[in-house]
Amino acid sequence: MKAGTYIIGGLMRALAALPLSFHYAWSGFFAWLIRDVMHYRRELVMLNLARSFPDKKYKELKKISNRFYKHFGEIIAEAVWFGGCRNRERLRKKHLVEITNSEVLEAAYESSPGVIIMNSHCGNWELLGGYENYDYLRGYTDRLDRNNLVVVYKHLTSKVWDEIMGLNRCAPVLRGGFDGYVSSTEVLRHAISNRDRKKVYLFPTDQCPYKNSTVDETVSFMHQDTKTMLGAASIAHKFGFSVLYMNMVPVERGRYEWTFTEICRDASAIKPHDLMQRFYELLQEDIEKTPWNYLWTHNRWKK
Repeated sequence: MKAGTYIIGGLMRALAALPLSFHYAWSGFFAWLIRDVMHYRRELVMLNLARSFPDKKYKELKKISNRFYKHFGEIIAEAVWFGGCRNRERLRKKHLVEITNSEVLEAAYESSPGVIIMNSHCGNWELLGGYENYDYLRGYTDRLDRNNLVVVYKHLTSKVWDEIMGLNRCAPVLRGGFDGYVSSTEVLRHAISNRDRKKVYLFPTDQCPYKNSTVDETVSFMHQDTKTMLGAASIAHKFGFSVLYMNMVPVERGRYEWTFTEICRDASAIKPHDLMQRFYELLQEDIEKTPWNYLWTHNRWKK
C-alpha cells in the first residue's frame, strides 16, 4: 500500500505544481472522456435526474447531464491543483472560494457549545480544507481555523486513495499540523472527548448510510424516499449544538461562493430526523436552482 501511495501521491504532487489554468484546459477533455468514451455512470446520472425532476423532458435532462459532466471535470481539475497549495499564499491569490456571510457562523459559535455545519456534494467539496484562507473579501472570521474546526470524512474503499485524498484535502493546513480530519466512524468519540472544547464540525451529510448501519431514517428528498445517516444530527442533538446548512455555488469558472443558512440554534430541542429533513429541504432548493451543480454520479438512492 505504501508503494502505491508514494507513486500515485508523487505523480499528483507533480501535477499539482502546474497552474490552475493548465488543469482547466484538460478538464473539458476529461469530461468528454468519462462521459462519451468510458460512459462513466452515464445511465445512473440520467436515472437520478429523471427521478429527481419528473416534470422535465429528456432533452432538458440530457442538457443538465452534459453540464454536470463539464462541472465534474472542473471539480477534478481543481482538486488536483488544490493538492499543491501547501504554500497557502497560492490559494489566497487565486480567490477560489468566498464565504459570503461568516457572521451567521460567528453568531452560532458565540451562543452555542459547538456548531455542526452540514454540507453536501454541491460545488466542490474537495476544496473545504482551504477554509483558513477563505473569507478574505468579506472580513475574516477566526472561528474557522485549524484549532477548532473538525472536517469529517467517509472512508474510501481503497486504502491507497483514502490516504492520498486525505493528504490532498488537507494540503493547505498540513505544514502547521492538523488533527481535525476525522472519520465519520470516529467522530462521536472525538466529540465526547472534546466536549469541553468549543468546536465547529463540518459534516458531509448527503451520503447514503453505511451498509451495516443500524441507525438511519427515511426523509423526503428530490421527490423520493431517501435513507439518511443521522450522525451529524444526533451529535448536534446530544450536545445542544447549533446547526447550519452550507451551500457552495459556482458563480463562474474558478470562483465559488460558500453560504451558511441557520437550521437551529439549539438542536437538543429538535429530533434528529427533523433536522435531517430540514437539511434536505434546503439542499433540494439549491439543487433545483443549479441542478448541474450536484454529484449525480453518486448512487444516492441505492436499495
